[in-house]
Amino acid sequence: MIPLVAKDNLADFIDVFCDKGFFTVEETDRILTQGRKYGMRPKIHANELDYSGGIQVAVKHNALSCDHLEFVGKEEIECLKNSETMPTVLPGAAFFLNMKLSPVREMMNAGLPVAMASDFNPGSSPSGNMQTIVSFACVNYRMTPLEAFNATTINSAYAMGLSKTHGSIAKGKIANFYITKEIPNLEYMPYYYGINKVERVFLNGVEYSSQN
Repeated sequence: MIPLVAKDNLADFIDVFCDKGFFTVEETDRILTQGRKYGMRPKIHANELDYSGGIQVAVKHNALSCDHLEFVGKEEIECLKNSETMPTVLPGAAFFLNMKLSPVREMMNAGLPVAMASDFNPGSSPSGNMQTIVSFACVNYRMTPLEAFNATTINSAYAMGLSKTHGSIAKGKIANFYITKEIPNLEYMPYYYGINKVERVFLNGVEYSSQN
């Protein structure tokens, strides 16, 4: 399947769910090796259900991101250090499935960056609301509001291979941004959870609405 996908240029990345009951480390290694032959950068979903070895195989293949990470210990943290793999936590899935939480503070204290994403999908995280993810990051994972914003913007852009053009407001980057309703400060975003604070959205520098 991989050569056919590559032939029609249908994918930029190759992603494997390396976890208990799904793809093994050996199977993941084979799939990622084949994908890399065809220019697909590895990404991986791992350690959601158990210590699967997925983080180690992700780093071995220089994966752009390693997602879920509910089961992370000292060995996994040491493996991620000095790698180019972004640890990406999916709070919506942990909330919806009532799973244990990824040890985000331990990872950050060890010097790792952390990205936060929604994992928006019908099976385990049926919400793409990133304002809620910012609230989860602060309340459940003990991140500061600024850390949560970094995790859901510039770090998430890196996890998608887009940090040179997206993820922050800077000269030369794509003008994708939002303007909030009047709020007192940054901390109000995660504090006032469950309520939409966004008033205007701009994509490629053009204001977006349901009419255009």
